[in-house]
Amino acid sequence: MEAQEIQLQPNQTQTPSQIDQNELRGQPNPMDSSNLLPQSQKSCTIPKPITTAKSSSNKLKLIPLVFLIYFEVAGGPYGAEQSVQAAGPLYAIIGFFIFPLLWGVPESLVTAELATALPGNGGFIVWADRAFGPFFGSLMGTWKYLSCVINIAAYPPMCADYISRAYPPAKAGKSRSVAISISVVLLCLLNYTGLSVVGWGAVVLAVVTLAPFVMITALAMKRIETRRWMVPVVKKDWRLFLNILFWNLNYWDSASTMAGEVEQPEKTFPKGLMIAVVICSVSYFLPLMAGTGAIDSPPEAWVNGYFADVAGMLGGNWLKYWIQVGAALSSIGLYEAQLSNCVFLLLGMADLGLLPSFFAIRAPKFDTPWVGILLSCLITLTTSFLPFEDIVATANILYSLGMLLEFATFLWLRRKYPDLKRPYRVPLGITGLCIMCLFPSVLLCYVITLASRKVFVLSAVLTVAGIAVHFLMRYCRLSGLLNFTDGEGEVEEEKEEERIVLGHEEENNGVV
Repeated sequence: MEAQEIQLQPNQTQTPSQIDQNELRGQPNPMDSSNLLPQSQKSCTIPKPITTAKSSSNKLKLIPLVFLIYFEVAGGPYGAEQSVQAAGPLYAIIGFFIFPLLWGVPESLVTAELATALPGNGGFIVWADRAFGPFFGSLMGTWKYLSCVINIAAYPPMCADYISRAYPPAKAGKSRSVAISISVVLLCLLNYTGLSVVGWGAVVLAVVTLAPFVMITALAMKRIETRRWMVPVVKKDWRLFLNILFWNLNYWDSASTMAGEVEQPEKTFPKGLMIAVVICSVSYFLPLMAGTGAIDSPPEAWVNGYFADVAGMLGGNWLKYWIQVGAALSSIGLYEAQLSNCVFLLLGMADLGLLPSFFAIRAPKFDTPWVGILLSCLITLTTSFLPFEDIVATANILYSLGMLLEFATFLWLRRKYPDLKRPYRVPLGITGLCIMCLFPSVLLCYVITLASRKVFVLSAVLTVAGIAVHFLMRYCRLSGLLNFTDGEGEVEEEKEEERIVLGHEEENNGVV
């Protein structure tokens, strides 16, 4: 992906005669340039990746992409049980039916358009950088990276909750801590083997983890009584309810950070996102409807891991154990998919020159950015022992801030650069797009207001720390303490050496 330039100013177009004159003079026609996003304060260039996958065999195809998106977003209804406890069966069923449509579809459409317009690593970071400049690109990276790496810290403890129902020592104490630590390290090593392995592994994990819920739904059909859906909750916890919904059904845009690793992203991304929306919605709605309708259990009983008990009541111990094993495998899929997002997010920031170039170094055999994997592993280890509710709430608020910036970026780029070639384009005008983004934006603001004081303060501290890192990286770049790229994939130190060599050659040839 070569760096190119557009000379068009915002909202400026060319007449056909001007285009023909450009072609006659041998100049490129800006209207035909694909995958170019303007930046407000410098020339309109696209960052050339420092490193890319060496072989097409490492590229993601449609099926692995679908299930990577599935695990980045959902991974099955594991962890959805507390929505019943918080608001009751009926609200839980309605929530998981409507939420994917009102939230997942708009976010998927935004991702499909921008990821196909700029199919490179970094995704939303590149979009924000090109719309509002490096500071906002870095801020987007801070919010999205921290929300993701904190989010994946919830999966090892959630897995331990399911395992503890079969092996009680895993519920607390030293055994739980050791199990969580070992699982984090092993999962990071698995991610080191590369996206192709992780993608096809996600396909296998999805089949194994969804199969028992298909059986639960089938077994429950003859036993469903609608009265069970009407069981009230004495005191509804709307904060917990919305946090559970949001946590289970966000991160639709995460795969955009790996767009440079996808085969034919302009065709593959829109298809993959739409298929994933359907799978995610059905995988939550049907098991919740079946489980709450077939079993006489009070809402208070629906804690993390309760789907295993439901499976035991409906099908016996063999199905209960399958759910418990499936929870562990689902946690692996969720962790691997979202860790890949974290790693390639850092790689994209390195391509843009927002982080040092060593974040783009790839392992010689597997083509994976190992520095990002190591950093993410260390952060996950330190946050995995926080309370589950605090992990979810902190990840949600940071992600909400990032998504508000992403919607603003989407609308700004569409309004200022309407003639930018987009292989996939949301079929709405600017007014329709504003309406499409309105409900998700209101929801994001509401999620932010739901945060407790402790979570709000923690999120503010992390945001300030991210801003400090941006200015520290800027200082390191200007002072030459670390190597950075110039935003076009070339390391500045190497580029300067090339200029010196060329200067000597010109001097020898008598050129001043």
